[in-house]
Amino acid sequence: MASSSSPPPPTPFSSTSPYEMPWVEKYRPTKVSDVVGNEDAVSRLQVIARDGNMPNLILSGPPGTGKTTSILALAHELLGPNFKEAVLELNASDDRGIDVVRNKIKMFAQKKVTLPPGRHKMIILDEADSMTSGAQQALRRTMEIYSNSTRFALACNTSAKIIEPIQSRCALVRFSRLSDQEILGRLMVVVDAEKVPYVPEGLEAIIFTADGDMRQALNNLQATFTGFRFVNQENVFKVCDQPHPLHVKNMVHNVLEGRFDDACSGMKKLFDLGYSPTDIITTLFRIIKNYDMVEYLKLEFMKETGFAHMRICDGVGSFLQLCGLLAKLAQVRETARAA
Repeated sequence: MASSSSPPPPTPFSSTSPYEMPWVEKYRPTKVSDVVGNEDAVSRLQVIARDGNMPNLILSGPPGTGKTTSILALAHELLGPNFKEAVLELNASDDRGIDVVRNKIKMFAQKKVTLPPGRHKMIILDEADSMTSGAQQALRRTMEIYSNSTRFALACNTSAKIIEPIQSRCALVRFSRLSDQEILGRLMVVVDAEKVPYVPEGLEAIIFTADGDMRQALNNLQATFTGFRFVNQENVFKVCDQPHPLHVKNMVHNVLEGRFDDACSGMKKLFDLGYSPTDIITTLFRIIKNYDMVEYLKLEFMKETGFAHMRICDGVGSFLQLCGLLAKLAQVRETARAA
């Protein structure tokens, strides 16, 4: 009978499937003390979590460094079981024009919530630098009027995009990119927990492609494991679709050895593979930065790469510009040799 046969295999979206949740969410820290890196910023937030005396905050820094995670963990530690009713979270995907500030945020600030003494309601505005200037202006008065019952936490990539009056009402906590060692430590925890087969070069490649961004590192790790079931260098660069550092390194080596045509054909190969000039030049910069060469040469190479990057960002991203850069690098090498 059909009813006595074995059950069908689980679908990718069923609760028994190992992929029901992105690892970024699955391993998101729930305590401020568990946040990786940025010791100074985290220790400041730990003091706030311990004492409960929270000011209005601006958390600024590059993506994937733990700003949102830190503020959510802080809210959980401060408010505990009252988190759901005492926290309003709005990010860039929500409408945050003047009307929302005047209505939704103001109504939440006026709402009566029973909290332990010394605790406040929290309004978390993620990616606050994408709020319009008008909405930010409307926010400043709300921050003052309801300061005895509500605290604001704004997360942004660049604090300069937050208007001065709001900056002066908040304590600024800066986050910086995570070091390779910090990212590796977290990757090892996830690799052990998920039993991911890997080789050290594979993790090295993930750290290289992440460039100090923990979210990117975990997403790349999961994507590589899901797609290939094994984390090695080749698989990581297939998934991340960035120019392979070895190809770029060979290109720099050819320029230094005076083989300009070989360097150009290497560049043509990368360009024909469909990589954007910005990706190529960013990888080139990072290779030059860590390449073992005379300091004078390294400085000149980095200067020329910077100028080429500026031209590409202006919209002139042709193969000609990239070859022009290689020609400049070859010229610098010749000048250095003549000297």
